[in-house]
Amino acid sequence: MTTHVGVIFPGQGSQSIGMLGALSDQFPLVKQTYDEASEVLQMDLWALASEGPAEMLNQTENTQPAMLAAGIAAYRVWLSQGGPAGELMAGHSLGEYTALTAAGSLDFTDAIRLVAARGRFMQQAVPADRGAMAAILGLDDDAVKTVCTQAAGGEIAEAVNFNSPGQVVIAGDKAAIERAMELAKKAGARRALLLPVSVPSHSALMRPAAEQLSAMLETVEMQLPKIPVVHNVDVAIGDSVAAIREKLVQQLYRPVRWVETVQAMKNKGMEQLLEPGSGQVLSGLGRRIDKTMTFLPVFDPASLEKALESCNA
Repeated sequence: MTTHVGVIFPGQGSQSIGMLGALSDQFPLVKQTYDEASEVLQMDLWALASEGPAEMLNQTENTQPAMLAAGIAAYRVWLSQGGPAGELMAGHSLGEYTALTAAGSLDFTDAIRLVAARGRFMQQAVPADRGAMAAILGLDDDAVKTVCTQAAGGEIAEAVNFNSPGQVVIAGDKAAIERAMELAKKAGARRALLLPVSVPSHSALMRPAAEQLSAMLETVEMQLPKIPVVHNVDVAIGDSVAAIREKLVQQLYRPVRWVETVQAMKNKGMEQLLEPGSGQVLSGLGRRIDKTMTFLPVFDPASLEKALESCNA
C-alpha cells in the first residue's frame, strides 16, 4: 500500500551545536553540502555548526544558512537512500526557503546567499535590545491576540507564529511583549516564556527588512517548484514566480500559520510528513496538531532508518 509523503523543513530555533554530526559520520553528502554553502559565504559553516560557539551560530545571519544547509543535507541523504521525494512541501519560516530549494525553485547556492542576507536585513531592521519574542502556552489563538492588543500601548505586540493548538509565539517591541506576557499569565496562560532571540520575526517591525529582501529577491533566479510548496502567509501554493516572491516578502512581517499549513497538507492527502534537518521540533508540533498523521524527523542514522522503514512499508 502506497502512503502519501510530504516534507516539512524546520526554521530557526531547531539549530544546535553538533547537529547532523552522526549523520555526517556515515554520509559524506552532509559535509559536501555544507562545503558548498561555506564556499558561498567564505566561512567554514560546518565548523560553526559542529563546534560553535553557540552565540555565533545563534546570530540570525549565521543560523539561517546553517539551518538551510542542514535541511538540504538531510534531504539529499534521504533521497540517496531511496526515500521518496515527497508530493508536497512546506517549511516553518526560514524553512520555507529550504522547501523551495528542495522543490527545485531556488538553486542551493543562491538560497544560501539569500538567507544569509535575509538574516542581516532582519538584524539591521531592529536594534538588538529593542525587539523580543515570547511563547505563550495554554491560551487559544484569539485570547493571545486580545492580550497583544491590550499590551501594545502604541508599540508593537503581535501574535506571529501559530505553532500548535495552545502554543502561539508573539513578537514586537520588548516592553510591549513583556506586558503581553504578564497579561497572558493573568488570562490563564500555563506559561509565558521569553525566547532567546534578538529579532522580532514576522512582526510589523520587520517591514524595513522586507523592503530590502524584496529588492534582493528580484535579482535571484527562481522557477516554479517541481513539487508544490504550501506557503506560511496564506496557506496556499504559489502559481507564479512573482507570486512566490511576494509571499516570501510578506512572510517577514506576517504570521506563520503553521497549524493551518499542516492541516492543509493533510487535506491534500498527505499521511506522513518527513522533517529533514536538525532536531524534531516540527514533528513534536505536528503530533499536537493532528494525531492521525505520522511525523518522521530525519537528523541521524537511527531516525533515517526509522523513516525509511515507515515510508517503504
